[in-house]
Amino acid sequence: MKLPVSAVRATDRLDVVRVSAGPQRLGEPMTGVVTARWDGVEASAALTLIGKLPTAQQTLCGFAPGWGVRAYGEDPAAPPLFEAAFCYGCDEAWLWGPAVPEHLGRQQFDSDSPNAQYLLLRFREAAGMIGS
Repeated sequence: MKLPVSAVRATDRLDVVRVSAGPQRLGEPMTGVVTARWDGVEASAALTLIGKLPTAQQTLCGFAPGWGVRAYGEDPAAPPLFEAAFCYGCDEAWLWGPAVPEHLGRQQFDSDSPNAQYLLLRFREAAGMIGS
């Protein structure tokens, strides 16, 4: 999966979002609870993992993402550099924000790949859905 390189370099923090609604259209905000904040090395490792997600063929499910991330730079008061929502039903990710070129907005990823499954595990751990 391709991420906006300049934004990845500038990312200091990722917020993990358990998506409860939307986005309905690319660029609209995702609604949900922030279940974790990954800083520094942890944020960098998550972005590396996302960047290693292999591509896949699209399946149709209507795009109903369950998880997302918001990437922030050094200024905690600034808006996100970018957001990404992941739908494990149709293997599609939507990326948007000021640092995202249009051609990266919609991408397919193989949700059954080891990297995607590990990312899903990390999301679930962040939400306390595993080990409690």
